Amino acid sequence: MTHVYDVLTEHRSIRKYKQDPVDEKHLEMILRAAQAAPSSVNGQQWSIILVKDQEKKDKLASLTGDQSWVAEAPVFLVFVADYNRAKLAAKKNDNELKITESVESIMVASVDVGLAAGNAIAVAESLGYGIVPIGGVRREPEEVIELLELPQYVYPIVGLCIGIPEGKEEKKPRLPLQAVVHNEAYNKDQMIDIDVYDDIIHNYLLERSAGKKDTNWSKQLSDLYSRVYYPKVYPSLKKQGFDNDK
Repeated sequence: MTHVYDVLTEHRSIRKYKQDPVDEKHLEMILRAAQAAPSSVNGQQWSIILVKDQEKKDKLASLTGDQSWVAEAPVFLVFVADYNRAKLAAKKNDNELKITESVESIMVASVDVGLAAGNAIAVAESLGYGIVPIGGVRREPEEVIELLELPQYVYPIVGLCIGIPEGKEEKKPRLPLQAVVHNEAYNKDQMIDIDVYDDIIHNYLLERSAGKKDTNWSKQLSDLYSRVYYPKVYPSLKKQGFDNDK
């Protein structure tokens, strides 16, 4: 139990990898752990596209916003929302697939993906590998869909780089526990001192970037959330059969 806690609480994102391959037995353990995650109604509304081909990784690195670590990691997993199997189940039972008309379908699949990815991350890190999740698979979704040959009712949610770390990143400071845990009901008065946390993250970023990244938590977050930064998600969801109008 202590080992599990230590692995989870020592997480850090790794963006530099050795070129050593991921051991095939370890990779199977990671994938089986992902599959063992809980799933809504046992629908298992997710799949993984396992990518090792260098040309394909290079393309994905470009599509995710020139994230070079996607190309450099020996293994790149793309977790996708997957109602294709549910469509087949509906057909077998002379039913219609209606859930994809509702935003609930995306919420269900995203939770399923998150649980599966969390299991994969925990096992990968317990085996000594470094990881970093890549939300950028939603940046150019139609091109990712075409590259990975995703059928209707299947949509890319998040990628995951896996490899042996080249060096060790510093652990990123988190918000204090009392900022994210509320007793019995959400307490709007239980706010953090943003100035204090901004100073912590500011110092972390300065040190990590050798003085080049002069910003803080609230500045980064507010700049990012001042716009819809992946505007192609909604129209591409529609094209994949997720109407999201109910």
